[in-house]
Amino acid sequence: MVREFVSTTIIYFCIAFGIILGGCLVGAIGMMLTGKPPFLSMTQLSKSLKIWAIVAAIGGTFDTIDNFERGFESEAWIEVIKQILYIVSALLGANSGGAIIQWITQED
Repeated sequence: MVREFVSTTIIYFCIAFGIILGGCLVGAIGMMLTGKPPFLSMTQLSKSLKIWAIVAAIGGTFDTIDNFERGFESEAWIEVIKQILYIVSALLGANSGGAIIQWITQED
């Protein structure tokens, strides 16, 4: 049970991290092709993609909300805490990806 939780948490972190990095890098190529500044665009993309990276990493918000509801109804607080930690893991992955994009672009 613990092993499954840890592996799922790592997967959610990596998915959110990859969405930010991949989306920004491919988006920068598109911006370059259209004549817009790629580094500034990467910074803006990293900020706007964060929420979508989190949602994609946890597999959609409806499953998470359903698990919250079931956890509260049956007083299974472990399930509620697990879902919160999954969301935090995805948030950390998205923020780490954003930090790397800011480091690459040297934008504020």
